[in-house]
Amino acid sequence: MSESVRPPRAGRCTRAAVFDAACERCPRLAAHLREIRRVYPHYHARPVAPFGDPQARLLIVGLAPGLHGANATGRPFTGDHAGILLYETLHAFGFSNRKTSRHREDGLRLRDCRITNAVKCLPPENRPTGGEVANCNPFLAAELADLPTGAVILALGTVAHQAVLRALRLQQRAHPFAHGREHALPDGRWLVDSYHCSRYNTQTGRLTKAMFHTVFTAICARLDHGT
Repeated sequence: MSESVRPPRAGRCTRAAVFDAACERCPRLAAHLREIRRVYPHYHARPVAPFGDPQARLLIVGLAPGLHGANATGRPFTGDHAGILLYETLHAFGFSNRKTSRHREDGLRLRDCRITNAVKCLPPENRPTGGEVANCNPFLAAELADLPTGAVILALGTVAHQAVLRALRLQQRAHPFAHGREHALPDGRWLVDSYHCSRYNTQTGRLTKAMFHTVFTAICARLDHGT
């Protein structure tokens, strides 16, 4: 067993749980967060909970909290560059009451949308190991199990895409990642892929605002959601 992988403790991080604020299943990530709290004592620097409408039909799955973003603020895609395009787009398509996300008390509310991450804790260099993704996967599986028929899962990047398929116990080769691709799932739901809205992708033009809006237009068509 890898040093970064630890079986769950009795009574903690169970498969039925959507989130565990005290989870320390991954020793490397737990140690990293302890160091972050020492260097940045005012940061959240703990597992980051999903955010949004608990009855949402759209679940957005990112990679992991960013050091000076969700890891600092305690809310997914809040306070860093990756959240700029995401929240602007959510507002443009009617999923949010605000187009910017600055901190947990800024009044932002999501409608029919929830945001989560494949890995709930900040990984060093924003690179979780395969074992860490696997350790966090039961939380994602629990979230997916709560989604209604006809729901859409938006995977931001390959890691999120693969984590969703793992949580649903679907074969990766039958559902290859590609930006804008829509995958019909056997339970009547849909998996939609997009490049991650990271600083690198948006500043290099790999993901443009128009490309991201095209993905959301397709999502709204699936949900019959008015913008």
